[in-house]
Amino acid sequence: MEAALIIFALMLLTFVGLGAYLTVKAVGAAKRGVERTVAQARRSVEDTTLRAKSFGQVGVAGSLAQLRLDLRTSMRATQQALAEGAQVDASLRESLGLFERLSAHGHELDGELKRLEQEPDRQRTAELLPDLRERAAKIIQAADSLRWAARDRARRFAEDEISLLSEQIEMESGALRDWSREPVDDLAAAAAEWDAAQTAAPAPKQNPTPTPPPAALNPPTPTMQYPWQKTPRPESAG
Repeated sequence: MEAALIIFALMLLTFVGLGAYLTVKAVGAAKRGVERTVAQARRSVEDTTLRAKSFGQVGVAGSLAQLRLDLRTSMRATQQALAEGAQVDASLRESLGLFERLSAHGHELDGELKRLEQEPDRQRTAELLPDLRERAAKIIQAADSLRWAARDRARRFAEDEISLLSEQIEMESGALRDWSREPVDDLAAAAAEWDAAQTAAPAPKQNPTPTPPPAALNPPTPTMQYPWQKTPRPESAG
């Protein structure tokens, strides 16, 4: 009885612990989902704001907004292209590592540009713009290079696969056309084999004419019946 109670208590503790673990995992997944949603919404709002500033403001403020918008757009597109490509092409994982290093420089520059948007000394900020544009151009060029290389690789793989698939389909089509003539060919081949078998087979032996038994030593002499003789009546045979 005590052993049964111990086993029941252990099972109960196991179920309670498993339920708590699943609950924590579900809460964590929900929290991460909410955080991703909030981050995406924040990025969308910030991008919209930068786009509005780049079109609505002139001078240093508009230039800074445009630099940030170009940088963020290029980096986000490259990250998405590499992440999607790495799911089907493991060789892109190294490219993802390079992008992570590049992304660190991009975040640093974006943060610097964001701080300069609040800088009251516009003249000093204008003096820094050429260097900021050069840094942004290098990062954007590197990100674009990675992105287009990944897309070219994916397109080349798709073209090679389509070519291979087309060759296989052509071979299969040829095989299907051969199969459409196969019944007729089989019938002709079967008929030829049957004719050859009939020609090669020996003719069946005919049964020899039975030899009549030897005649008796003293056969009875048949009575000669002449056509002019009358046939004896039955009553005279006795």
